[in-house]
Amino acid sequence: MGGLAILWLSLDAAASNCLVETSASGAGAALKRHLGADCTEQEREARAVDAAQLLQAFKEGKGIDLSGVVVQGDLSLDTLPVGPLPPELEGTKELQGREVRVISGSMMIVNSVVRGAIRQGSTQGLLVVKGPVTFSGTRFEQVVDLSRTVFIQPVTLSGALFLRESYFVQGRFLRDVFAEKTWFGPHTRFHRSVFQGLVTFQQSRFNGLAEFLEVVFEKDVNLSRTFFKLGSGFSGSRFQGLADFSEASFDREAFFTYTLFEGDAYFRRTTFQSTADFSDASFKGRDDFSKTLFEKGPQFTRAARSAPVQASPGLENQTIQYAIILSLLVFGALLIAYLIR
Repeated sequence: MGGLAILWLSLDAAASNCLVETSASGAGAALKRHLGADCTEQEREARAVDAAQLLQAFKEGKGIDLSGVVVQGDLSLDTLPVGPLPPELEGTKELQGREVRVISGSMMIVNSVVRGAIRQGSTQGLLVVKGPVTFSGTRFEQVVDLSRTVFIQPVTLSGALFLRESYFVQGRFLRDVFAEKTWFGPHTRFHRSVFQGLVTFQQSRFNGLAEFLEVVFEKDVNLSRTFFKLGSGFSGSRFQGLADFSEASFDREAFFTYTLFEGDAYFRRTTFQSTADFSDASFKGRDDFSKTLFEKGPQFTRAARSAPVQASPGLENQTIQYAIILSLLVFGALLIAYLIR
């Protein structure tokens, strides 16, 4: 009996290490659920948040503030009630006359696990998120479809893990987008989206198809040291500020046809292991392809450039390295033969 009592006390003490913070009651208060770092996986599962709770918070005009939690169930944002276009967007002509659903508060899901899908499935309407969106460090195990969503405040995806498809088709990002070291799954789409603030995907990884077709980037874009595993498309897109692809890696086809680079375009030390098609692209600013490695010949048919395409020094460097190694081997063989004699 004494041993059982000690075991019970130790288990109770361990359970008490799982700190849980919840929101204070009151109108407009965000739905808050923070689980501390000492919580075990079993404790997080036992305290899982149901997606229906999140949807109810949005319907009540609240935001959500989750950290270290497990979210169960699908979150269908197209079931939110239709309302008027927020005053902040009344001057945007292309948003007029659409049915609008509004999330008045924030969407903060940090260092968590989302088991179900998140969808904005209305093809005719818009979802407007008035508060900041932060998914840092969160693992999404199902589809995330936030297409036709207007994000009024900054969006942070840094360190997030999208195991399935992630769609942001025809999205509008009014402020900055931060997505450093973000892991994207089998298909990522930003087709016809508009980014009005600074954008960074630095050191992110696109493990499937990456579609940035007909996208407008109004300010600087940082895609340096980003990895594209399958085909990627930026065709028809418009970079109004700096486009930085320095040290990025494209394992498969990369298409930049009819792409407009109004600012400087950096492809310094970028690796293209398959087709690199810049046909009909237009470079208004400086373009830097120094030390770019093209495994196949790049295509710049009818491209308007500020400077001719530079030869790939990567291949030249490899040839020099092979020559040095061969010389060392020959020298070593001659030295061994001399010592044997």
